[in-house]
Amino acid sequence: MSNNKYLVNLTVNNKPVSVEEGTTILDAARKLKFKIPTLCHHPDLQVAGNCRVCVVEQKGARNLVASCATPVSEGMEIYTNSAKVREARKHVIELLLSEHNADCTKCIKNGRCELQELASEYRVGDHVFLDLVDEKDKIPDISSPSIQKDDSKCIRCQRCVRTCSELQAVSALAVVHKGDKQRVSTFLNKPLDDVVCTNCGQCVNRCPTGALTERTYMDNVWDAINDPSTHTVVQTAPAVRIGLGEDLGVEPGQRVTGKMVSALKSIGFDSVLDTDFTADLTIMEEGTELLTRLKEALVDKNESTALPMTTSCSPGWVKFQEHMFPDFLPNMSTCKSPQQMFGPLAKTYYAQKKGLKAENIVSVSVMPCTAKKFEAERPEMRASGYQDVDYVLTTREMAMMVKQAGIEFESLENQNYDSIMGKSSGAGVIFGATGGVMEAALRTAYEIVTGEEVPFKNLNITPVRGMEGVRDAQITVQGAKPEWSFLEGATLKVAVAHGLANAKKLMEAVKSGEKEYHFVEIMGCPGGCLGGGGQPIPTSQEIRDARAKAIYDEDADMPIRKSHENPEIQAIYNDFLGEPLSHKSHDLLHTHYKSRKRY
Repeated sequence: MSNNKYLVNLTVNNKPVSVEEGTTILDAARKLKFKIPTLCHHPDLQVAGNCRVCVVEQKGARNLVASCATPVSEGMEIYTNSAKVREARKHVIELLLSEHNADCTKCIKNGRCELQELASEYRVGDHVFLDLVDEKDKIPDISSPSIQKDDSKCIRCQRCVRTCSELQAVSALAVVHKGDKQRVSTFLNKPLDDVVCTNCGQCVNRCPTGALTERTYMDNVWDAINDPSTHTVVQTAPAVRIGLGEDLGVEPGQRVTGKMVSALKSIGFDSVLDTDFTADLTIMEEGTELLTRLKEALVDKNESTALPMTTSCSPGWVKFQEHMFPDFLPNMSTCKSPQQMFGPLAKTYYAQKKGLKAENIVSVSVMPCTAKKFEAERPEMRASGYQDVDYVLTTREMAMMVKQAGIEFESLENQNYDSIMGKSSGAGVIFGATGGVMEAALRTAYEIVTGEEVPFKNLNITPVRGMEGVRDAQITVQGAKPEWSFLEGATLKVAVAHGLANAKKLMEAVKSGEKEYHFVEIMGCPGGCLGGGGQPIPTSQEIRDARAKAIYDEDADMPIRKSHENPEIQAIYNDFLGEPLSHKSHDLLHTHYKSRKRY
């Protein structure tokens, strides 16, 4: 049976094109390199056809048609730039601007706003329509430590609503009312911090205007850097090094690790360290925790042992589970995320090594994630006696600081991270991609149990890699050491999911008994951290694929690719922590989470 799809022939601006049946006019035009503007359309989301900016003229049709929502048909003749089309688009943009708070120079999206770009392209300058922005809408919701919501800049394209529903299965945002009263709101119009929001920031990544942005702490960080009485330490997450360049003139998928370190030192941080170090530390703690749970279940026959164990690196996933699957909280690893392991160690171990007082250290993290801002402020995250991580910057904010400092990023020389919590392995790097935590854990856990490397070529555990929403894998233990003989011949069943809608599917399958696993990795964002809510905009599957390749290329080039072989990890256990799951490790590196209301 042939798999060839039926081809449809049409013309766009008198140029012939053949596309597969079901293709939209928008995609057919793009194939010919004709740009049609859009606002509600996003490649990650289902078609909505809300904004009408993408209208085109179809010969023989009475009205203009929305190109994003209209499939092609045989013999169709389309015109994307007729006078009728241009006039209609201009009026749509003018109408949107009449309901838009145009304080563009004060907006964090200034220069990166899709509505602003269209207004410039179509030379919309005169106020043709009355200004309809309600003054009360100009007061933004800043209740969340992660996300700021400004209704006065919302154009009701509903990208955020569809993102929260389709990709994340949270539905913290919804369209309420109709006509001129229509708006995007939370449940009962409550503040963002008082509804079931996971702070993932995927809505921010897809908002075309400044209606949804991250809460920014750049000024606080600048104040700390410029304060001679403070010692500012910065950590950078794995996915930042393959995303930062996109906001600084570099194509997606480029590794800028050395330039990033150089930029941070030029900005004035006293020490530039690596979250990948505590990613390696997470593997030591989490891998040992998994093996301990397996021993309790298989040898001690402890029926209360919670399996499968689920990862706890993603704060969006942690909060999602607190709301949606509280019965599975015992299954969640007690390990803090790498960011939050770094925080207390910066104000204890690092302070001790440097002869500093904890109260004089300002700990900053650069993350691909808006939920990390929320995580840093959780009451559980004060193991050092202070707030462990003081300020969290997104990748986008870091790029802004580089620009504010007047640094020509592409001309920078590569520099290395500073020592003490600055050395990492390739296993720490791949935390930035979906499946990376699982792969890093298996590289170490298998070697602890057998003394041999995982039976995959070049340590690349390919079954857990990829962009499928949910992936299963198995690994059979062969040649177990005497102390781990109870695992000899055992098949470890694992699963990986990314994006909270996929996480929900996976956890429902586990809850129903349809699926059985020993270990589950879940990342809250599509593609994992590389697709985080704090990464450069725009995002698409093509961009996320390029970032993933860069992550794995970085791992492949690392001299050390297993967490337990990192000499700085070995040193911190010898000098400070003792061993994985020690009393001190539990005090500083582990925590528990709580059930939260679902509505």
